[in-house]
Amino acid sequence: MSGFDATVRILYLVAAAGFVVGLHLMSSTATARRGSRISAVAMAVAVGATLAFMIHDDHVRAAGWAVLAAGTLIGAGSGLRMARRVKLTDIPQLVSLFNAAGGGAAALVAISDFVRLSPHGGPGLTSRILVATILDVVIGVITFTGSLVAAGKLQGLVSGAPVIWPGSRVLNGALVAGSTVMAGFILAGTYSNALLAGLCVALAGVGVLLVLPIGGADMPVVISLLNAFTGTAVAMAGFVIDNSALIIAGALVGASGTILTKLMADAMNRPVLAIVAGGFGTGDSAPLVTGAGGASVVAVNADDAAISLAYASKVVFVPGYGLAAAQAQHEVRALADLLEERGVEVTYAIHQVAGRMPGHMNVLLAEADVPYPQLKEMSEANPEFSLTDVALVIGANDVVNPAARRPGTAISGMPILDVDQARSVIVIKRSMGTGYSGLENELYTDPKTRMLFADAKAGLASLSAAVKELVGT
Repeated sequence: MSGFDATVRILYLVAAAGFVVGLHLMSSTATARRGSRISAVAMAVAVGATLAFMIHDDHVRAAGWAVLAAGTLIGAGSGLRMARRVKLTDIPQLVSLFNAAGGGAAALVAISDFVRLSPHGGPGLTSRILVATILDVVIGVITFTGSLVAAGKLQGLVSGAPVIWPGSRVLNGALVAGSTVMAGFILAGTYSNALLAGLCVALAGVGVLLVLPIGGADMPVVISLLNAFTGTAVAMAGFVIDNSALIIAGALVGASGTILTKLMADAMNRPVLAIVAGGFGTGDSAPLVTGAGGASVVAVNADDAAISLAYASKVVFVPGYGLAAAQAQHEVRALADLLEERGVEVTYAIHQVAGRMPGHMNVLLAEADVPYPQLKEMSEANPEFSLTDVALVIGANDVVNPAARRPGTAISGMPILDVDQARSVIVIKRSMGTGYSGLENELYTDPKTRMLFADAKAGLASLSAAVKELVGT
């Protein structure tokens, strides 16, 4: 090994260490930003080392450098534009698109290597490379099309409800069987580009039919699972081209994504296999209801709700997707500041699957500079509800629905935030529409619950104004 090759490998090792440190720091909201910066620097080191190796090796033709430069400019420009213009509420869709890009790029690496070597009888396609190539194509293509469908569901371009039609599962099974047969032929030594193309087409169909039957409520878990797939595909691409940086980075993403998927599934008390087999739907377009079993709800205006908040000793905010949809994170922070000025203890109860992606609420509240110690995960928040004067629910639905505690419902067994244990509950919601599961929320008809019907941003602003008026008097 030459001195230059050794230097490149050392740089790859430095980058890998940066990935590990960055990933560790991202496990805490207090250090996540620093972890993201370290990971970005580590990636820059890995890319720089790769470019230096390519220049030193001098096997890339001028046309190749032109394509590389064009791709870099287009990718960097698109990334910068998205970073500046994409709303936080659209981050889940963006993450799905990133998963699609990662999985598709990894698959293209394997496809390119196969096409380059196959006309020569496959002498360079050793068993190790061939197995990695097939795994890369399988995982990458499924991730690509599956992530595009997930992004479409989140954006509203595809129905958020489970999309199933007679024969859809049979078709998916046939595609899986056909993919298995074609992959088997390639592994057995049939180095046919046409066969590989057929495999890609079949796998693309598998990815689409895998995600279509999954409902909107399961999207946080699906996004995490597809992220794990992307990492695994990238690791396989590293084996194909013998790049240790890709192997390490992909393995880290795959492992962390798998762990996060398990944690998210546990938070819903649903096996990952049950989620992949088809979600329990979405209530995005569900009809309005008047209350569970026809029971009535108690509406409240902002002035009365403000009195309860301003004279409480302890208030817990419970954010949900309604907060994200209204982009009301700054309004909730402003209301919290007003209450704290009056000596009210304020915390935030965060459910792992609130919103449409893992950590969705944490990201929103971090943008509003909510103090990290005030963010309480479910296991830490639940014991405090019985000591809470007012629980203010902002756009959350299924994650606070007591129906999860009894059998026979779509969310039975799913751990929830014990909001109904608080002395009183105020819910800010635009209507009595149901959540992702399509279930009526039994919390709304609880005698201690009052409903403030408003958009989250407008409702929080009206509460802040009412609290200020109380302070002034």
